[in-house]
Amino acid sequence: RLAILLRAGALPAAITVLEQRTVGPDLGADSIAAGEIATVVAFAAVMIFMVLSYGLFGLFANVALIVNIALLIGFLSAVGATLTLPGIAGIVLTIGMAVDANVLVFERIREELKRSKGVARAIEAGYERALSAIVDANITTFIAAAILFAMGSGPVKGFAVTLGVGVVTSVFTAVLVTRLIVAGWFARARPKVLAL
Repeated sequence: RLAILLRAGALPAAITVLEQRTVGPDLGADSIAAGEIATVVAFAAVMIFMVLSYGLFGLFANVALIVNIALLIGFLSAVGATLTLPGIAGIVLTIGMAVDANVLVFERIREELKRSKGVARAIEAGYERALSAIVDANITTFIAAAILFAMGSGPVKGFAVTLGVGVVTSVFTAVLVTRLIVAGWFARARPKVLAL
């Protein structure tokens, strides 16, 4: 009997409205503005933390973070994506993931310096040894973003797109951009000691 009712398309049950709300465009605009402010505050807090924790290398990470966000926003603009609250959340998560990748590298460099390796070798080994952890973490996040995109709708897809693109830009900036900045600095400064 239940199968027949389901195939018929309607169940013999009354619909009772428990609550109904109408949200105007002003509330949506306020939410977007609050999300943008939260993103700027998070961005600034992360940048300050990186400089306080890693000094000059934190500054290098901040430059790469700016490149990362510019690439992400540039891509979203190029494909005509609309920035929604879930999209802003994806950008904030991307900021955290990009910084996480640089923290992994810098902590590996610290470990190598403690093993009494030279500065050049410590930097090279730090990037080599952190690479697999960075790639693994970002692949799993990218898989989650792909599943959210495939299974989700509307705002969830917007979050998934922002997160997926953010994963790609984060890996690119952590593995290539920051490394190029550090290599350029090292070639000019040739430090004998590294305070990290």
